[in-house]
Amino acid sequence: MTDFTHTFDFIIAGGTVIDGTRKPRFDADIGVKDGRIAAIGNLSSSSAETVFDARGKVVAPGFIDSHTHDDRIVLTDPDMACKVSQGVTTVITGNCGISLAPARKDMSVPMPLSFLHIGGRSDTYCFETFVEYLDAIRRAPAAVNVAALVGHTTLRAVVMDSFDHEATATEIDAMQQLLDEALQAGAIGASTGTFYPPAAKASTSEVVEVCRPLTKAKAVYATHMRDEADESIAALNESFEIGRLLNVPVVVSHHKLKGERNFGKSAATLSLIHSAMQCQCVSLDCYPYSASSTMLHSDESKLEGRVLVATSETHPEQAGRLIGDIANDWGLSRAEAAKRMQPGSAIYFNMDEGDVRSILSFAATMIGSDGLPVGDNPHPRLWGTFPRVLGHYSREVGLFPLETAVWKMSGLTARTFGLADRGTVEVGKHADLVIFDAATVRDTATYDAPTSPAEGIDAVFVNGALTWSDGGHTGQRNGSVIVRLPKDAEAA
Repeated sequence: MTDFTHTFDFIIAGGTVIDGTRKPRFDADIGVKDGRIAAIGNLSSSSAETVFDARGKVVAPGFIDSHTHDDRIVLTDPDMACKVSQGVTTVITGNCGISLAPARKDMSVPMPLSFLHIGGRSDTYCFETFVEYLDAIRRAPAAVNVAALVGHTTLRAVVMDSFDHEATATEIDAMQQLLDEALQAGAIGASTGTFYPPAAKASTSEVVEVCRPLTKAKAVYATHMRDEADESIAALNESFEIGRLLNVPVVVSHHKLKGERNFGKSAATLSLIHSAMQCQCVSLDCYPYSASSTMLHSDESKLEGRVLVATSETHPEQAGRLIGDIANDWGLSRAEAAKRMQPGSAIYFNMDEGDVRSILSFAATMIGSDGLPVGDNPHPRLWGTFPRVLGHYSREVGLFPLETAVWKMSGLTARTFGLADRGTVEVGKHADLVIFDAATVRDTATYDAPTSPAEGIDAVFVNGALTWSDGGHTGQRNGSVIVRLPKDAEAA
């Protein structure tokens, strides 16, 4: 252990470091200067303005949420308590084909685009270019760092008059230009959501041609696949094909298998993903729950089983109720009741716990919340994802060691998305750090109380600023925009 005699802005003393690389934990002090990790070792001879006592606690890299829809909330609710309370210091936005930018005020915004409140004639958060969006975050930073993807569905909405057809050559060219501009502005990649109606008519060829700028930029392609149920194998193969044709990394978003007839199918899908990884760059993320959450569908086949209404613009009083009960009260079918409550969102209890565990424990799986920050009854994953992995799945279930859990939330994600100087506890890295109690950390958010903050998260630092401490927000908003830059450059 190296001894240091320096002056730091603050020292985290006596903690057990889990550094985000899967290496065994070790005891060390951490010295931070000017927002960066300046020293790791024995700092008992050093001085600092503040010393944080981390004895008996774990010090880890701040967690990186690989899959969010926080595009708008980082501007409207910049404290981001739902994320920093669970140790998250960086969010990846623009997933599932939907991003807040680019946009125009008169564009069509059906579900799921309306989750982000894109466009709207009176909307003060309508950004015609991606650089305008990133600049808005820079002017009014959030409490977390933001790395943004560009949504293919959003590009369709900007360029196309209707979604009922494959894009024409002229429309593809216009979308290409918008994507290229966004990548030059600092977007880290593009995402698709061909599962959803506004992009369902997009062919494989359309996606490839629109995403051509990713190749030159060496940026990421993330996808909410066309199907996550009966046709999941075909959807995976399409995703891999797009990655091969573009020669870019593929991220399979929130991998899951929906519907009882697909329970246990993760053995086949994970084997296929593993095989694809041998010849191309493929990654995946998932959330640690057996219930999904998305737009409120009006297709009877998608409303089978237990479905909990999360939001409804036309009938907000029904939020938090089962759609089966609502349909019975109204004397309607589930589909008819859902149509009456549109637009809205819902929670679908449609996955097998065994598949969830298999996907979580798969070596290449990152952790992403996929939380929808809308309404008072969100899926508990918005507030509970990361402590649930640490507490329930690592400590209680024993799915993997704590070192692996932390890596899946930090170092693996930073490497996958190319986030420079993030994701590990190393000298020179940005001081995004979390201190937690490995024995007590746990999620408290439930389907009945979905916004209950985690327990056992002692402190969270974002770029060296103490942002969460002793169960409360400090008011610091020290996040930055993380942009795609060449390997020899630093993130902004």
